Amino acid sequence: QVQLVESGGGLVQAGGSLRLSCAASARTFSVYAMGWFRQAPGKDREFVAHMYWSGGRTYYAESVKGRFTISRDNAKNTVYLQMNSLKPEDTAVYYCAARVRVALGTSKDDYDYWGQGTQVTVSS
Repeated sequence: QVQLVESGGGLVQAGGSLRLSCAASARTFSVYAMGWFRQAPGKDREFVAHMYWSGGRTYYAESVKGRFTISRDNAKNTVYLQMNSLKPEDTAVYYCAARVRVALGTSKDDYDYWGQGTQVTVSS
């Protein structure tokens, strides 16, 4: 089992920045990749970014490319999502996820473990 705990959400004005954190339990040796998803009210959960735990390759949704950065701190078993130039349409609950298998990584069905989510609200 991998337990994930997100933090760092909040209210920010458009153009501002936030950094989300996702702390994973110690059993991360089985983790193949970590991802961030978001879900706005009335919408499906959508892919934001993911990173391979070994090697650190990253992938981003087109809507956040150039504004968001996913990174990790191996010593702390923590993954971050730095969000800059935030827009009102970025408002959503953001979820951290982990997968222990090979997959494309852009679908929520690719992931095995999820955090509880953290609210990000961007005001105009």
